[in-house]
Amino acid sequence: MKNAAKHGHASVAMAPQRFLCDFFNGLLTHLLIPMQEEILRQQLYDSFKNRAMIYYLIYDELRAELGPERAEEILSRAIYRRGAEKGREKYARYSPKDLPGLQKAFLGGMPDEGRMFQPELIRSDTDGLDLKFHACPLRDAWKEAGLPEGEVATLCRIAARIDYGTFEAAGFAFNADTYQPNGEGCCCLHIRPGDGGKMRDER
Repeated sequence: MKNAAKHGHASVAMAPQRFLCDFFNGLLTHLLIPMQEEILRQQLYDSFKNRAMIYYLIYDELRAELGPERAEEILSRAIYRRGAEKGREKYARYSPKDLPGLQKAFLGGMPDEGRMFQPELIRSDTDGLDLKFHACPLRDAWKEAGLPEGEVATLCRIAARIDYGTFEAAGFAFNADTYQPNGEGCCCLHIRPGDGGKMRDER
């Protein structure tokens, strides 16, 4: 009986300690998870900024060697090809007419749950899908680097080739209104049902 009483007293004595341990573990989890998410978010935005500057530096080197027109042409082809790889892998299953499925997949996969590009759905029906981006980390990086507005517009036009490759290779008709100097927001994407055929060869 005495031993049982002792064990009972020990359990009662340990209860506040367990409560405090659980409390502080919960508190640490509550504090650390948002901190970790913010660190990952900053790394994500930094990676897009790095991508933007790589685009610019490659373009600048090509421009110095070949002139601006050839530089844009070559870099655009390379970016288009990467978009085509992505389009065939992720979106070809919705070709040529499943625009609702494409919309869900595309918007559902946007970085930072859409906050990075801030898309506005302008049109969504069986005949067309139009998306206006009100933010762009690439454009912001070029502006932060002090590039002239005309050069920012050129780089946005080049960068948009990834979208052309993505949607055309997936089997959709596609066009984009890219950023213009001192314009509001950024690109506006226009996606239409396609014939499900292969992309045109840009090489």
